[in-house]
Amino acid sequence: MRTLKTLSLGLAALALGMGTALAAEKPTLKIGYVNGWDDSVAATHVAGEILQSKLGYTVELKAVEPAIMWQGVARGDLDATLSAWLPATHGEYFEKLKDKVEVLGTNYAGAKIGLIVPDYVAAKSIADLNTYSKEFDGKITGIDAGAGVMRRAEEAIKEYALTDIKLMPSSGPGMATALTRAEKNKEAIVVTGWIPHWMFAKWKLRFLEDPKKVFGDDEHVDTVANPIINTKAPEAAAFLKKFSWSGEEVGSVMLAIRDGAKPEEAAKDWISKNPERVAEWLK
Repeated sequence: MRTLKTLSLGLAALALGMGTALAAEKPTLKIGYVNGWDDSVAATHVAGEILQSKLGYTVELKAVEPAIMWQGVARGDLDATLSAWLPATHGEYFEKLKDKVEVLGTNYAGAKIGLIVPDYVAAKSIADLNTYSKEFDGKITGIDAGAGVMRRAEEAIKEYALTDIKLMPSSGPGMATALTRAEKNKEAIVVTGWIPHWMFAKWKLRFLEDPKKVFGDDEHVDTVANPIINTKAPEAAAFLKKFSWSGEEVGSVMLAIRDGAKPEEAAKDWISKNPERVAEWLK
């Protein structure tokens, strides 16, 4: 009896050891995201948590600027990103690096960038900003200098001859803080922004009309990877190709983070509440 028990324990230990060894053989995955972009933070943390807890990979999430993110994926310093806005916002990066990266799929459709105002603001189009420049203190509140939406905003100032308007760089959180303050006091403000974003769930906002299409048409947020991921981590690649969710889904995670939850905790909570959705991606 003791011999059988000892044998069973030995086999169990061997199986555990083999499982640990197999898990240890899986490579560490480095995923880049744009810090301050709420949708980027939400999608990356949810995907990263699934890769880690469901597929057994060690995952390192790297907050970087968009240009560094794209260059990192192309060089292989980063394995993937779920934050590629195409075809317009990150179009320049894609054109330069498309031979060195692979688009695995779209993780959010219907994305859009542009200039955003509270619904109570009189201006309807970008061209109206000259007329109402005093109400906006002659400025557009932006995010990080160099971001795709900022480059487009600079183009919009030229295309629409907004001679009385200046683009003021800030950050994602800084822009949100300025918008929060303006909404509280019902003051006029125009910001560079995008959807999906939690602010659309919190306030009644709208994009200024852009008949010249400076900001382009609706976009999609794609998952882009270094091609080596297909052989380096095939299970991860298969999952990332399937990972795609709705505005309501990503919005719930963004709002949870906005309300004080740590990104990793918000991701774990969403995953625990949506097992069937996660199972779809892991088939």
